[in-house]
Amino acid sequence: MLRFAPILLAIIYGLIMFRFSAWRTSRELDAKSTELVDPTLVPLIKDMAKALDLPRIKVNIYEIEPVNGLAAPDGRIFITRGFYNKFRTGEVTASEMASVIAHELGHVALGHSRRRMIDFSGQNALRTALAMVLGRFLPGIGVWIANSAISLLAARLSRSDEFEADEYASALLTKAGIGTGPQKSLFEKLEHLTGAHGAKTPAWMLSHPKTPERIKAIEALETKWGIS
Repeated sequence: MLRFAPILLAIIYGLIMFRFSAWRTSRELDAKSTELVDPTLVPLIKDMAKALDLPRIKVNIYEIEPVNGLAAPDGRIFITRGFYNKFRTGEVTASEMASVIAHELGHVALGHSRRRMIDFSGQNALRTALAMVLGRFLPGIGVWIANSAISLLAARLSRSDEFEADEYASALLTKAGIGTGPQKSLFEKLEHLTGAHGAKTPAWMLSHPKTPERIKAIEALETKWGIS
């Protein structure tokens, strides 16, 4: 039984750290966010709420400069001030902003935050088990190999979540009458908007799929749904 104690401790540690991170994130968001009330974006948000049979969808602006959208562990949706400023300057259209909100709604609706908590704890346990086994046969590099393997797994799971949220957003945008065009056009802009253009990170290490893969997946959905 004692041989499994490090793995059990790793699971408990993962759960505690995830909960602590979620709590810290929630406090940060409470302190640095306000509700989005833009008169151009609100009607599109209402269209999506109607498509989901919801009375309203509350979207908040998170007062940081990096361009990003966020689905908080408690289910709240955020757009960063940096992203909103891109909309204000005309670099991003209202429909493209709606596609970001739809994507983050997908993360919430599909339970990705809860799944990440389970995955994080499981990965922590697997990392510990691998390090224990590999450390016996490969002293000095066993832990490094275990950490690298789990990082690859985490990146793959994250990419899967992104594809799922993209599909949810495509369905919602279509039902709301906004369409998938803005979703695809935004993807083509994202590398420039986020300053990631020219990044050389291998695709298998990225937490988000490559832009062409995301667009191809949406176009496959369009064909499946008979959208021209």
